[in-house]
Amino acid sequence: MLDKVLPPRTLKLNAADNVAVAVDPIDAGVTAAGVVALKRIPRGHKVALAPIARDEPIRKFGQIIGFATVDIPPGEWVHEHNTGFHAFERDYDFCAEAKPEFVLPVEQQATFEGFRRKGGGAGTRNYVGILTSVNCSASVARFMAEEIKRSGILADYPNVDGVIALTHGTGCGIDYNGESFEVLKRTTWGYACNPNMAAVLVVGLGCEGFQIKRMKEAYGVEESDIFRTMTIQETGGTRKSVAAGIEALKVMLPIANRAVRETVPASELTLALQCGGSDGYSGITANPALGAAVDILVEHGGTAILSETPEIYGAEHLLTRRAATREVGEKLVGVIKWWEEYTERARMSMNNNPSPGNKAGGLTTILEKSLGAAAKGGTKTLAAVYHYAEPVKSKGFVYMDTPGYDPVAATGQVAGGANILAFTTGRGSAYGCKPTPSVKLATNTPIYEKMIDDMDINCGDILDGVTLEEKGREIFETLLRVASGERSKSEQLGYGDAEFVPWQIGATM
Repeated sequence: MLDKVLPPRTLKLNAADNVAVAVDPIDAGVTAAGVVALKRIPRGHKVALAPIARDEPIRKFGQIIGFATVDIPPGEWVHEHNTGFHAFERDYDFCAEAKPEFVLPVEQQATFEGFRRKGGGAGTRNYVGILTSVNCSASVARFMAEEIKRSGILADYPNVDGVIALTHGTGCGIDYNGESFEVLKRTTWGYACNPNMAAVLVVGLGCEGFQIKRMKEAYGVEESDIFRTMTIQETGGTRKSVAAGIEALKVMLPIANRAVRETVPASELTLALQCGGSDGYSGITANPALGAAVDILVEHGGTAILSETPEIYGAEHLLTRRAATREVGEKLVGVIKWWEEYTERARMSMNNNPSPGNKAGGLTTILEKSLGAAAKGGTKTLAAVYHYAEPVKSKGFVYMDTPGYDPVAATGQVAGGANILAFTTGRGSAYGCKPTPSVKLATNTPIYEKMIDDMDINCGDILDGVTLEEKGREIFETLLRVASGERSKSEQLGYGDAEFVPWQIGATM
């Protein structure tokens, strides 16, 4: 059987690699890479190209993704059973690859049809939002949104995309002088200010730790026809609060409906970059293709936000080399060190990620996953680093510190101002977002075809000869169409109301 020559395709991604990726499953036999397969190797998984001695580094993308825990012969399946993880020193080489960015003149920039906002920026959607200060007001907020939908009044306001209740599970049992309060405050106000929101009603209970009044004082907010607040206790209970909220929303809707789409330069796009349900193809197809789209967006004056710090761990040195200044690079390193300390206090490991699904798809260590995840950021200079939910003010390619958990990460990006989102997946994700539309990119053709109702773009055809540049252009053009009002698959399915998940950092008392 071992002398049987099999036709599966394998990919060696860098000259320095000692493993290749199986594009198709490999049975025992001689692979296209010229080595003997000792075990069945699933598609997307790794095969050793040369002998790898115990404790020697395993290399993919030209980078270390782990260390052999036993001697690995050529043709052996390389995965959890013979690969280990431990920290090692990386050369941050600050700013070595940074360069001035080329940005097209305004008259040459691509455009989309968006909603101009008086306070600046442009929306890709036109929502009226009901935000909550605490979980105790979540039901009342949902009752309001449900009643508006049931009444049929939205038919009178065709320029309004909907009334959405974005509720969460925190807001009390937190120290109002602590980090939890600050993060929730930034997140809530960030959503209220997102250009995809035309008007906002904030609903609280009244006695919670996260006091609406404190948020308004912190940002110098005055109430208006498009920003209102209320508490259930002051209003007189559930029924009275729902009725009062409905009346407030009826005032907001005709104002929101005045907004109309107009031609806006692509420089007004702020793109959130996400990956979830990643697999062995993520770093080969969808992620670098999205990176190519990011490079195009930056050249057109736009902004892209890379996030998910636990999922760039081990690849951060590739970003520090692109930092615009040493300060920017050192801020990113500081974020990494915070996460190392954070996970140690929680008795966890940075290698807790990849998830079981990621591993089934071919990813073995966080180092391997991070190299693929970082590819979403393209090749442009890293202009700035932000903390969770901070307003993103820099143009170009930027970074925001968030957890790797997709809904929490995306919530921070939207709070930072993201008005469109691109999400790559290899195992299959059903994520959607409001008020920011999410475009799904499948890393492989089988999952694209299997989950066709959820996937917007197939990046699996890169394995069949489509170039990363061609796919990057396709992604960019799709983002422009979605920004102009074309509904993404997750929008068509109605996703987004339940995916608002602010990061809970501190203790819940």
